[in-house]
Amino acid sequence: MTKLRLAIVGAGPAGIYAADILLKTERKFDVSIDLFEHLPAPYGLVRYGVAPDHPRIKGVINALREVLDRGDIRIFGNVRFGDDITIDDLKRHYHAVIFATGAVRDASLDIPGIDAEGSFGAADFVSWFDGHPDVPRTWPLTAASVGVIGNGNVALDISRMLAKHAEDLLPTEVPQNVYEILEASPVTDVHVFGRRGPAQVKFTPLELRELGELRNVDMVVYDEDFDYDEASLAAIESNKQVKVIDRVLQSWRQRPSANNAGGSASRRLHLHFWARPVEVRTDEAGRVAALVYERTRPDGSGGVVGTGEMREVPMGQLYRAVGYFGSPLPGVPFDERHGVIPNHEGQVLAADSNERIPGMYATGWIKRGPVGLIGHTKSDAMETIQHLVNDQGSWWQPEDPSEEAIPALLAERGVSWTDLEGWHRLDEHEVSLGAPHGRARIKVVPRDEMVRISRGE
Repeated sequence: MTKLRLAIVGAGPAGIYAADILLKTERKFDVSIDLFEHLPAPYGLVRYGVAPDHPRIKGVINALREVLDRGDIRIFGNVRFGDDITIDDLKRHYHAVIFATGAVRDASLDIPGIDAEGSFGAADFVSWFDGHPDVPRTWPLTAASVGVIGNGNVALDISRMLAKHAEDLLPTEVPQNVYEILEASPVTDVHVFGRRGPAQVKFTPLELRELGELRNVDMVVYDEDFDYDEASLAAIESNKQVKVIDRVLQSWRQRPSANNAGGSASRRLHLHFWARPVEVRTDEAGRVAALVYERTRPDGSGGVVGTGEMREVPMGQLYRAVGYFGSPLPGVPFDERHGVIPNHEGQVLAADSNERIPGMYATGWIKRGPVGLIGHTKSDAMETIQHLVNDQGSWWQPEDPSEEAIPALLAERGVSWTDLEGWHRLDEHEVSLGAPHGRARIKVVPRDEMVRISRGE
C-alpha cells in the first residue's frame, strides 16, 4: 500500500482543517502529515488576527486543538518556509505540499496622503494588539480623534479596540504591554467611514451589536445616512442578517448621542456611511491631520455614485481596514494582482502558462483571497483534498520520504523548531500567567521567549 507523505505549510485553521479532512477521507493509501508554521505557536489568525475580547470566536481554537491533540499530525513550529526549509527540500522528502499561508498583509488604498505618518494598515495594528512576536511591542496611540476606513468586521474590531476602555479588556488574554498602551490612550473620538450605506455593510450582526454595548462609549449615527432607496429597502426585507443590522442601527438613532448630540460618555464612536475617502490631509510635519471624503449616494442597484460634495473630518491618526492581501512564497507561483497562489480548485497553476504544477496545492485565503469565514475554509480544504487524493499518479517521487529526515535536516541547519508538546508547554505557561489575575491567559510575546518555553530550555 502506498503511503502519502504530505507537507502542509501554515498551521492556521486552513492547514489544520486540510490535514484533518485528509485523515478522515476514504482512500487507498496511508497518510503521514507534517505541518510547518513560521510562528512558534499554531492557529494562525485565530490566535493573531481576532481581537482579544472575542472569546467566542477564539472557541474555534478548541476544535483545532482537538485535531492536533489526536497525535496523528506532526507540527514543526518556528520554521520559516524559504529559509529554514525550501521547496526543493519538500520535493526530496514529501509526495506533495499544500500551502495554507493565509493573507496577513493589508490591501492598499490608493488615495493621496495614505502613507503619511500616523496612517496605518489594519493588519499591523491587529498583529500588535494580539501580541504577534514579529511586530514592535509599542504602538503610537497619540491622537484624540482617530479614523477607520472600512465597513467590515476588521474595521469594527479596530474601532472597538480603540474606543473600548482598557480595563474592560483585563479579563481577556490581552498582552500586558498592549493593555498599558491602550490604558494611556488619549482617544476621545473614533470615526468609521464606509463608502456605501447602512444596508450594504459587511459587518455581522453580532459584531455590530457588541459595539453598542461598550461601557462609557456613545454611538453616533447620522439621520441623513438612513434615507434608504428601493434597493436598500429590498435588501432589508429579503435578508435576515441585513434586517438585524438595520434594527441595531435604528435603535442607535434613538439614543441621545445620535447626530453627535446629547451624549454623556467620555468616548464617542461615529459611523459615517455614504463616505468615499478621497485624500488624507497632513500637517506641516507630514502627519495625518484630516480625512477628506466625498459624499456618495445609491445608484439604484446596490452600488454608489459620487455626489461631488466633499467633507473633511479632523483626526490625528487613520487606520485602513479595506481587506487583507496574500504574500508570495519563494519558489511558488504567485498572482500579484489578486494576492493568491494561482490555482484551479486548489491545484497550483504555473503563473505564466496556467498549466497545473504536479505535487503543489493551496487552500484557505492564499487559495481564494481573504473572504469568507471558518465554514468556507472547511469546504475549501475538502475541494483541495479531493484533487490531492485523485492526483496520486502525479505526486512527487521523493528521494527520502522517511519521517526521521525532517528533524535531522532542521537540526543540521540549527533550526530551533517547536513541536506539539512544546505548544502544550507554552499554552500551560500562558494560562498560568493569567490565572492569578483572573484572566484567560497572558500571552508571551517575544519570539525567543516563546521558543525557549516551548523547548523547555
